Amino acid sequence: MKFTKMHGAGNDYIYVYTPECPIENPVEVSVALSRPHFGIGSDGLILIGKSDVADFSMHIYNNDGSEAMMCGNGTRCVGKYVYDHQLTDKTTVTLETLSGIKTIQLQLGEDGKVSSATVDMGEPRTEVPSQFLIANSVAVRNNLFNVGGYEGTFVSMGNPHFVIFVPEVMDVELPVVGKKLEFDPAFPERCNIEFVTRRPDGTLRMRVWERGSGITLACGTGACATAVAAALTGHAGRISDIEMDGGTLHIEWRDDNHIYMTGPAVTVFEGETI
Repeated sequence: MKFTKMHGAGNDYIYVYTPECPIENPVEVSVALSRPHFGIGSDGLILIGKSDVADFSMHIYNNDGSEAMMCGNGTRCVGKYVYDHQLTDKTTVTLETLSGIKTIQLQLGEDGKVSSATVDMGEPRTEVPSQFLIANSVAVRNNLFNVGGYEGTFVSMGNPHFVIFVPEVMDVELPVVGKKLEFDPAFPERCNIEFVTRRPDGTLRMRVWERGSGITLACGTGACATAVAAALTGHAGRISDIEMDGGTLHIEWRDDNHIYMTGPAVTVFEGETI
Protein backbone atom coordinates (compact mmCIF):
# COMPACT_ATOMS: atom_id res chain seq x y z
CA MET A 1 0.00 0.00 0.00
CA LYS A 2 1.42 3.36 -1.02
CA PHE A 3 0.66 6.16 1.43
CA THR A 4 1.48 9.77 2.20
CA LYS A 5 1.82 11.13 5.74
CA MET A 6 0.49 14.71 5.92
CA HIS A 7 -0.52 17.20 8.57
CA GLY A 8 -2.51 20.39 8.88
CA ALA A 9 -1.36 22.39 11.92
CA GLY A 10 -0.12 19.15 13.48
CA ASN A 11 -3.33 17.20 12.88
CA ASP A 12 -1.69 14.26 11.09
CA TYR A 13 -3.21 11.50 8.99
CA ILE A 14 -2.15 8.74 6.64
CA TYR A 15 -3.51 9.44 3.13
CA VAL A 16 -4.21 6.76 0.53
CA TYR A 17 -5.58 7.20 -3.00
CA THR A 18 -7.93 4.24 -3.23
CA PRO A 19 -8.35 4.01 -7.04
CA GLU A 20 -4.69 2.96 -7.08
CA CYS A 21 -4.56 1.24 -3.69
CA PRO A 22 -7.96 -0.18 -2.65
CA ILE A 23 -8.38 -0.91 1.07
CA GLU A 24 -10.98 -3.48 2.03
CA ASN A 25 -10.58 -3.19 5.81
CA PRO A 26 -10.01 0.51 6.59
CA VAL A 27 -10.97 0.14 10.25
CA GLU A 28 -8.26 -2.42 10.95
CA VAL A 29 -5.73 -0.58 8.78
CA SER A 30 -6.34 2.71 10.58
CA VAL A 31 -5.93 1.18 14.02
CA ALA A 32 -2.77 -0.71 13.06
CA LEU A 33 -0.97 2.01 11.14
CA SER A 34 -1.92 4.87 13.47
CA ARG A 35 -0.13 3.34 16.43
CA PRO A 36 3.01 5.26 17.46
CA HIS A 37 6.20 3.19 17.64
CA PHE A 38 4.50 0.09 16.16
CA GLY A 39 2.94 1.73 13.10
CA ILE A 40 3.33 4.94 11.14
CA GLY A 41 1.77 6.99 13.91
CA SER A 42 -1.14 9.33 13.17
CA ASP A 43 -4.53 10.63 14.23
CA GLY A 44 -6.06 8.25 11.70
CA LEU A 45 -6.46 7.23 8.08
CA ILE A 46 -7.97 9.29 5.23
CA LEU A 47 -9.02 7.59 2.01
CA ILE A 48 -9.22 9.68 -1.16
CA GLY A 49 -11.46 8.34 -3.88
CA LYS A 50 -13.51 9.21 -6.92
CA SER A 51 -16.94 10.85 -6.69
CA ASP A 52 -20.03 11.17 -8.84
CA VAL A 53 -20.98 14.52 -7.28
CA ALA A 54 -17.63 16.24 -6.67
CA ASP A 55 -14.04 16.19 -7.91
CA PHE A 56 -13.00 13.68 -5.24
CA SER A 57 -14.33 11.95 -2.13
CA MET A 58 -12.89 11.63 1.37
CA HIS A 59 -13.48 9.02 4.07
CA ILE A 60 -11.92 9.47 7.50
CA TYR A 61 -11.13 6.77 10.06
CA ASN A 62 -9.92 7.79 13.52
CA ASN A 63 -7.08 5.99 15.21
CA ASP A 64 -9.60 3.95 17.22
CA GLY A 65 -11.22 2.74 13.97
CA SER A 66 -14.37 4.84 14.22
CA GLU A 67 -15.42 6.73 11.10
CA ALA A 68 -15.53 10.52 11.31
CA MET A 69 -17.97 12.76 9.48
CA MET A 70 -15.56 15.54 8.67
CA CYS A 71 -12.03 16.87 9.26
CA GLY A 72 -11.13 20.42 8.28
CA ASN A 73 -7.37 19.91 8.49
CA GLY A 74 -7.72 16.70 6.52
CA THR A 75 -9.74 18.48 3.85
CA ARG A 76 -6.93 20.97 3.24
CA CYS A 77 -4.42 18.14 3.00
CA VAL A 78 -6.59 16.26 0.52
CA GLY A 79 -6.56 19.37 -1.65
CA LYS A 80 -2.77 19.45 -1.49
CA TYR A 81 -2.54 15.71 -2.20
CA VAL A 82 -4.64 15.72 -5.37
CA TYR A 83 -2.92 18.83 -6.78
CA ASP A 84 0.65 17.89 -5.89
CA HIS A 85 0.14 14.35 -7.21
CA GLN A 86 -1.19 15.83 -10.46
CA LEU A 87 -4.60 14.22 -10.08
CA THR A 88 -6.06 17.64 -10.94
CA ASP A 89 -4.84 20.96 -12.25
CA LYS A 90 -7.67 22.88 -10.56
CA THR A 91 -6.92 25.31 -7.74
CA THR A 92 -10.57 25.18 -6.69
CA VAL A 93 -11.47 21.60 -5.77
CA THR A 94 -14.75 20.11 -4.55
CA LEU A 95 -14.69 17.23 -2.08
CA GLU A 96 -17.50 14.84 -1.15
CA THR A 97 -17.57 14.08 2.59
CA LEU A 98 -20.05 12.45 4.94
CA SER A 99 -21.12 15.95 6.02
CA GLY A 100 -21.64 17.27 2.50
CA ILE A 101 -19.59 18.70 -0.35
CA LYS A 102 -16.77 21.04 0.66
CA THR A 103 -15.03 23.53 -1.63
CA ILE A 104 -11.27 24.00 -1.26
CA GLN A 105 -9.39 27.02 -2.61
CA LEU A 106 -5.72 26.11 -2.96
CA GLN A 107 -2.84 28.55 -2.47
CA LEU A 108 0.43 27.68 -4.19
CA GLY A 109 3.95 28.27 -2.91
CA GLU A 110 7.01 29.33 -4.87
CA ASP A 111 7.73 25.67 -5.67
CA GLY A 112 4.39 25.35 -7.48
CA LYS A 113 2.97 23.04 -4.81
CA VAL A 114 0.14 23.73 -2.41
CA SER A 115 1.26 25.50 0.76
CA SER A 116 -2.10 26.38 2.29
CA ALA A 117 -5.80 26.26 1.54
CA THR A 118 -9.10 27.90 2.37
CA VAL A 119 -12.08 25.60 2.87
CA ASP A 120 -15.73 26.58 2.76
CA MET A 121 -16.84 24.54 5.77
CA GLY A 122 -20.52 25.30 5.23
CA GLU A 123 -23.04 26.66 7.70
CA PRO A 124 -22.73 25.97 11.42
CA ARG A 125 -25.65 24.60 13.41
CA THR A 126 -26.11 25.75 16.97
CA GLU A 127 -29.34 23.97 17.86
CA VAL A 128 -28.77 20.91 20.01
CA PRO A 129 -29.51 17.69 18.08
CA SER A 130 -32.47 15.76 19.39
CA GLN A 131 -30.39 12.67 20.12
CA PHE A 132 -28.33 14.62 22.65
CA LEU A 133 -29.99 14.39 26.04
CA ILE A 134 -29.37 18.06 26.85
CA ALA A 135 -31.82 18.99 24.08
CA ASN A 136 -34.78 19.25 26.45
CA SER A 137 -32.90 20.93 29.29
CA VAL A 138 -32.97 24.67 29.92
CA ALA A 139 -29.91 26.63 28.85
CA VAL A 140 -27.94 28.17 31.71
CA ARG A 141 -27.73 31.34 29.61
CA ASN A 142 -28.15 32.04 25.91
CA ASN A 143 -26.21 29.39 23.92
CA LEU A 144 -24.80 27.87 27.11
CA PHE A 145 -25.61 24.44 28.53
CA ASN A 146 -24.22 22.65 31.57
CA VAL A 147 -22.73 19.24 30.85
CA GLY A 148 -20.68 17.39 33.43
CA GLY A 149 -20.29 20.54 35.49
CA TYR A 150 -18.96 22.61 32.58
CA GLU A 151 -20.85 25.38 30.82
CA GLY A 152 -20.36 25.22 27.07
CA THR A 153 -21.83 26.00 23.68
CA PHE A 154 -22.95 23.32 21.25
CA VAL A 155 -21.89 23.83 17.61
CA SER A 156 -22.12 21.33 14.75
CA MET A 157 -19.81 21.63 11.75
CA GLY A 158 -21.12 18.38 10.32
CA ASN A 159 -19.77 16.75 13.47
CA PRO A 160 -20.64 17.68 17.08
CA HIS A 161 -18.59 20.03 19.26
CA PHE A 162 -19.00 21.30 22.82
CA VAL A 163 -16.96 24.49 23.33
CA ILE A 164 -16.04 25.60 26.86
CA PHE A 165 -14.41 28.95 27.70
CA VAL A 166 -12.12 28.86 30.74
CA PRO A 167 -9.81 31.42 32.43
CA GLU A 168 -6.65 29.48 31.49
CA VAL A 169 -6.79 26.63 29.01
CA MET A 170 -3.38 25.27 29.97
CA ASP A 171 -4.66 24.51 33.47
CA VAL A 172 -7.27 22.05 32.17
CA GLU A 173 -6.45 18.37 32.78
CA LEU A 174 -7.43 17.53 29.22
CA PRO A 175 -6.64 13.77 29.30
CA VAL A 176 -9.05 13.35 32.19
CA VAL A 177 -11.74 15.95 31.53
CA GLY A 178 -11.80 15.55 27.74
CA LYS A 179 -12.43 11.82 27.88
CA LYS A 180 -15.02 12.23 30.62
CA LEU A 181 -17.02 14.75 28.61
CA GLU A 182 -16.72 12.83 25.33
CA PHE A 183 -18.51 9.91 26.98
CA ASP A 184 -20.89 11.97 29.13
CA PRO A 185 -24.44 10.55 29.10
CA ALA A 186 -25.60 13.86 27.58
CA PHE A 187 -23.86 12.79 24.36
CA PRO A 188 -25.04 9.26 23.45
CA GLU A 189 -23.11 9.54 20.16
CA ARG A 190 -20.10 11.10 21.94
CA CYS A 191 -18.79 14.58 21.22
CA ASN A 192 -15.66 16.58 20.39
CA ILE A 193 -14.64 18.80 23.30
CA GLU A 194 -12.84 22.16 23.05
CA PHE A 195 -11.46 24.25 25.90
CA VAL A 196 -10.69 27.87 24.99
CA THR A 197 -9.15 31.00 26.52
CA ARG A 198 -9.28 34.45 24.95
CA ARG A 199 -5.81 36.02 25.03
CA PRO A 200 -5.27 39.79 25.49
CA ASP A 201 -4.45 40.20 21.78
CA GLY A 202 -7.81 38.69 20.83
CA THR A 203 -6.40 35.30 19.76
CA LEU A 204 -8.40 32.31 20.95
CA ARG A 205 -6.13 29.66 22.50
CA MET A 206 -7.83 26.30 22.07
CA ARG A 207 -7.05 22.74 23.15
CA VAL A 208 -9.08 19.85 21.82
CA TRP A 209 -10.15 16.34 22.76
CA GLU A 210 -11.38 14.72 19.55
CA ARG A 211 -14.09 12.08 19.53
CA GLY A 212 -12.39 8.82 18.61
CA SER A 213 -8.82 10.17 18.65
CA GLY A 214 -8.28 11.82 22.04
CA ILE A 215 -5.88 14.74 22.32
CA THR A 216 -4.74 16.05 18.94
CA LEU A 217 -2.52 19.00 18.09
CA ALA A 218 -5.25 20.65 16.04
CA CYS A 219 -8.83 20.22 14.86
CA GLY A 220 -10.18 22.16 11.89
CA THR A 221 -13.86 21.66 12.61
CA GLY A 222 -13.09 22.36 16.27
CA ALA A 223 -11.47 25.66 15.35
CA CYS A 224 -14.55 26.58 13.31
CA ALA A 225 -16.86 25.59 16.17
CA THR A 226 -14.73 27.62 18.58
CA ALA A 227 -14.98 30.72 16.38
CA VAL A 228 -18.76 30.37 16.19
CA ALA A 229 -19.09 29.82 19.94
CA ALA A 230 -16.87 32.85 20.61
CA ALA A 231 -19.04 35.05 18.41
CA LEU A 232 -22.26 33.78 20.00
CA THR A 233 -21.03 34.32 23.57
CA GLY A 234 -19.29 37.67 23.03
CA HIS A 235 -15.69 36.48 23.30
CA ALA A 236 -14.88 37.55 19.72
CA GLY A 237 -16.32 38.94 16.51
CA ARG A 238 -16.95 36.96 13.35
CA ILE A 239 -13.25 36.76 12.39
CA SER A 240 -10.87 34.86 14.67
CA ASP A 241 -7.40 33.37 14.81
CA ILE A 242 -7.54 30.06 16.64
CA GLU A 243 -4.21 29.04 18.16
CA MET A 244 -3.84 25.32 18.87
CA ASP A 245 -0.96 23.12 20.02
CA GLY A 246 0.04 22.46 16.40
CA GLY A 247 -0.48 25.90 14.85
CA THR A 248 -2.97 28.65 14.09
CA LEU A 249 -6.01 28.65 11.79
CA HIS A 250 -7.77 31.76 10.49
CA ILE A 251 -11.56 31.49 10.67
CA GLU A 252 -14.14 33.81 9.10
CA TRP A 253 -17.89 33.58 9.67
CA ARG A 254 -19.02 35.53 6.61
CA ASP A 255 -22.29 37.21 5.73
CA ASP A 256 -23.41 34.18 3.70
CA ASN A 257 -23.46 32.31 7.06
CA HIS A 258 -20.68 30.00 5.87
CA ILE A 259 -17.48 29.36 7.82
CA TYR A 260 -14.22 29.77 5.89
CA MET A 261 -11.10 28.17 7.33
CA THR A 262 -7.57 29.00 6.14
CA GLY A 263 -4.45 27.15 7.22
CA PRO A 264 -1.38 25.18 6.15
CA ALA A 265 -1.17 21.77 4.48
CA VAL A 266 2.12 19.90 4.77
CA THR A 267 3.49 16.64 3.34
CA VAL A 268 5.69 14.89 5.88
CA PHE A 269 6.81 11.85 3.86
CA GLU A 270 5.66 9.19 1.44
CA GLY A 271 6.11 5.46 1.83
CA GLU A 272 4.92 1.95 1.08
CA THR A 273 3.85 -0.73 3.53
CA ILE A 274 5.27 -4.24 3.27
